[in-house]
Amino acid sequence: MSHTILLVEDDRAIAEPLIFGLEREGFGVVWVTKGKEALDVLSQQQIDLVLLDVMLPDLSGFDVCRRIRQSSDVIVIMVTARGQELERVMGLESGADDYVVKPFSFRELLARVRALLRRRQIDTGGATSHDVIQIGPIVLDRSARRVTRSGVPVNLSPREFDLLRYLMEHAGRAISRQELADKVWGATWVGTPRTVDVHIRWLREKLEDDPANPKLIETVYGFGYLFRRL
Repeated sequence: MSHTILLVEDDRAIAEPLIFGLEREGFGVVWVTKGKEALDVLSQQQIDLVLLDVMLPDLSGFDVCRRIRQSSDVIVIMVTARGQELERVMGLESGADDYVVKPFSFRELLARVRALLRRRQIDTGGATSHDVIQIGPIVLDRSARRVTRSGVPVNLSPREFDLLRYLMEHAGRAISRQELADKVWGATWVGTPRTVDVHIRWLREKLEDDPANPKLIETVYGFGYLFRRL
């Protein structure tokens, strides 16, 4: 199975050889140069591993890693020119799975990437990391069609599950009622936005601490809904 790697590196002279080498080894690569772009990609695409530079033009790699860990358990390898022990500790404490110091050999990096991906497959019983979405207390397993809240199973109907999955897959983006209806019920479905609203209410009753004051699924008035990145 091909894995997709998100490379977050603003130096083209470093990024291009890495992309060439990784693609030659059979990986798909998405390349961005800023931390905010990396967060956007992770909210929209299925990524198996992140190669994250510390020195970025907008956010530091440490900040990006901490934000990633708020909603995802994707594998993160910090890549930086800094080699001091304190910097390595900061990277690991921010949630990174491994730390590689520039200059490094491509073969060493490749070995670390493959080892972490193998370990993740073993830990998940063969499932890839993008089978599971975790945002705050909510964990959604796509392949098992199972949802838990703070470790407690949540009983959802098939339509409720599909609606929640779409919202969580696009966390942080306001989604119109029409888009939710098209993607969850199908473009040929005939109904009203009220159906979407009712299912959102049911989800809130099962997922929110206080459904009347939701913290997870927000209403974007006059438009639709948004699942927050906690």
